[in-house]
Amino acid sequence: MMLAVFVQELTVPSNSSISPARRRFIRQCSLLGLASTLPAGRLLFASGNPASATSSAAAPPVKDRAPLNPGAFFSLPLGSIRPAGWLRGQLQTQANGLSGHLDETWPDVGPNSGWLGGTGESWERGPYYLDGLLPLAYLLDDPRLKAKAQKYVEWTLTHQAPNGMIGPSTNNDWWPRIVILKALTQYHEATADPRVLPFMDKYFRYQLAELPNRPLRDWGKFRWQDAALSVVWLYNRTGSAYLLDLARLLHQQGYDWIAEFDNFQYTQRVTSEYLKLAEGNGLKDLALATHGVNNGQAIKTGPVWSLVSGSPSDRAAVLKMIAELDKYHGLPNGMFSCDEHLAGPDPTQGSELCTVVEYMFSLERSLAITGDPSLGDRLERLAFNALPGTLTDDMWAHQYNQEPNQVECSLHRKPWVSDGPESNLYGLEPNFGCCTANFHQGWPKFAASLFLLSGPSETSPAKSDAHETSASQPDGLVAAAYAPCELRTLLNGTPVHIVEETNYPFHGAVHLTINPAGPLRFPLQLRIPAWASGATLSVNGHPQPQPAAGTFARIHRIWTAGDRVELIFPMQPRISRWFHNSVAVERGPLVFSYGIGESWVKLRQRGMTADWQVFPTTPWNYALQLDPASPAKSIAVAETAVGPAPFSRRHAPVRLTVKARKLDAWRAVDGATNPLPPSPVATDEPEETITLIPYAAAKLRITAFPQCKT
Repeated sequence: MMLAVFVQELTVPSNSSISPARRRFIRQCSLLGLASTLPAGRLLFASGNPASATSSAAAPPVKDRAPLNPGAFFSLPLGSIRPAGWLRGQLQTQANGLSGHLDETWPDVGPNSGWLGGTGESWERGPYYLDGLLPLAYLLDDPRLKAKAQKYVEWTLTHQAPNGMIGPSTNNDWWPRIVILKALTQYHEATADPRVLPFMDKYFRYQLAELPNRPLRDWGKFRWQDAALSVVWLYNRTGSAYLLDLARLLHQQGYDWIAEFDNFQYTQRVTSEYLKLAEGNGLKDLALATHGVNNGQAIKTGPVWSLVSGSPSDRAAVLKMIAELDKYHGLPNGMFSCDEHLAGPDPTQGSELCTVVEYMFSLERSLAITGDPSLGDRLERLAFNALPGTLTDDMWAHQYNQEPNQVECSLHRKPWVSDGPESNLYGLEPNFGCCTANFHQGWPKFAASLFLLSGPSETSPAKSDAHETSASQPDGLVAAAYAPCELRTLLNGTPVHIVEETNYPFHGAVHLTINPAGPLRFPLQLRIPAWASGATLSVNGHPQPQPAAGTFARIHRIWTAGDRVELIFPMQPRISRWFHNSVAVERGPLVFSYGIGESWVKLRQRGMTADWQVFPTTPWNYALQLDPASPAKSIAVAETAVGPAPFSRRHAPVRLTVKARKLDAWRAVDGATNPLPPSPVATDEPEETITLIPYAAAKLRITAFPQCKT
C-alpha cells in the first residue's frame, strides 16, 4: 500500500509545467522505488542480464612490479565492483540523463567529433567524455552505453599513425592523449581487448623519442602525473624498462608541484589582475599553478611519483598539499575554492565541477598508494556533498561553479575570480564546456574504488603478522569507502564474493556478507573515519575490539561462505568552524545546509536539456542559536527511509532541526552574499526552528552560518 502511494505521489500529468526531462526523471524514481522493495540480493548486479548475478570475477588484480616502490594497496580492475542500492540508482540516473545522451545533444562529442574521425572538436572533450562514459557503461553493464563508448575506442585504436602518434592529426598536444589513455586502461581492464597493450606501447615509445624535441607544455606540463599513471599501469603489465625512463622524463619536464606546496605562496584570493589575464597570460605558469583543476589533479603527484622515486616525503606530499589548500582556500563541502583560480576561504566563492571529479580521482589513487585513511574521509566528503551538490537531481544539467553559501544562480559576475556570468547556472555547458565533457567520471570511478587489494607486491613483502612470514602472508581486501555494492575478485587464487548492504552515508550501519568459494584465510581491513569515535564492529554477531577512529580496523581469519561483518558508525551531529569563525553542521560524512526556497526559471532550451536560473523564494540570512557548552546537543535528527533519489530536496532521508535567528544586516548583492560577519553575532530577531538538509539536496543553500552571541 505504501509503495502504491509513493508511486502515485511521483506521477506527474503530461500537461504539467515540469519539463520533459524532469518528467522522465520522476518516472524513473517511481520505478526505482518499486525496485527498492525487492530483497537486497535481487538488486545486486542487476543489469537486465540474468547471468550477471552469477558472473565470474573480473580480471585478476595487478600489483606493482619491481623496481617500482609498491603502494600500500592496489586498485581492483574495472568490473570487480558493481554498485547496488542507492548508488546504482545514482549511476542509472546519470545514464538516463546527460551522460547517457550527451552525444545526441552536444556537437562537441557528437558524430562529428575529431575523436570519431570527424572535423569537429578534436582536443580534450571526446577523451573527457569517454573517460567517464566507459566506466559508467561497464558498471551498469549497459549495452547502449557500451556501444557509444566503443565508437571512440574503435576509432582511436584503429587510427594510430605509423610513428605511434594517436588521436586527431589536427593537433599534437600531449594533454588530450593523457586523457584518452586513462580511458583505455579502464577499457582493457573491463574487456582484456588484446589491442590495447601494443597500442599503448607503440605510443609511449614514440613519446619517449619525441619529448626531448617537443617537451610538455601548458596543460600537459601541469598534468603530467596523470600521464605517469598510465605509464606505470602499462609497466605493471609488460615490464618494459623504457617505461620507467619515460616516467622520469615526464617528471623532469612536468611542473614541480611538490616544490610549490613545500613553500606555498598562494595564500590569498588570486585575482585576475595578479595573474594579468587581460594581457593574455592564461597559459603562463602563474595562472596554471593557481588553476583549480590543475590543483585537483596535482593532489596525486607525490604518491604517483613515489612509485618511481621511492621517497617517503614524495608519498607524504599529498597530505601537505591538502593541508595548504584547506588552510588558505578550504570550504565546508570538502573542496577548495577555484572559480577558476584559487579564491580564498569565503564560502560565497565557487569550486569548478571539473575540479571536484579530478580531486576525487586523485584521492582514489592516492589512498591506494599511501594507505592513509584520512584520504578516504575526504573522498567521501566530496562524493556525498560536492559532487551531487552541483548536479540537478535528474543529472540533465550541472553547474560550472558551486558555492557552499549559494543564495542565487543567475547572470551575475560576482563573486568569481575569472569566470563569466553563467558560472553557477544549471545547464548544458554553463560558462565553459570542459565540465560538460568531464563530470561523468565522478560517480563511476567512486563506485569502482570502494574496495582495494592489500598484500605484498612483486617488489617487496608487506609487513607480516606475528605468526606469519612475509612470504606466506596472503592478499587481503580493504573497504576504502562505503556505499552499497557487490565485489567479485580473486584472492590467492580463490574467487571471493562480498555483498555490502548499507544506506550509508545517510544511516550508520554497514553489513558485509563474505562469500569465498571455499574456506579462505585473509585479512579484511575496514576504514574507520576520523569522525567515527565509538564505532562498533562484530563478526557473525560476536563483538570485536572497538576500532579506533582514523585507522583501518583489521580482521584476519579464515572466512567461510555467509560470514557476516557488521560495522556501526555513530551518527551524532557535530559542528566545524570555517571563515570568520562561522559554523557548519555535519553528521557522518554529510554536510548539512539550510535549503532556501527555489524558483527555477528557464533561461533557454538547449537541445534535450535547458539552462536554468534559480532564484530564492524564502529568507536565508540566519544565525544559528547553539548551546556554547555542547553545540551538537542543540541539533535534533530525523531519519527516514532511503529512497531512489536520496540527494534530492524532496526525498532527503536525513533532516536536522536547530534554533536560529535572522540576521537582518547580512544581505546579498548581485546574487551573492556579503561576507559572513565574524561570529558570534548579535541579533534581536525572534528565535525560530529551521530545518537543515544534506548539502547536495539544497541547490540554493547556506552551509556556513554565523553563530548567535549568547
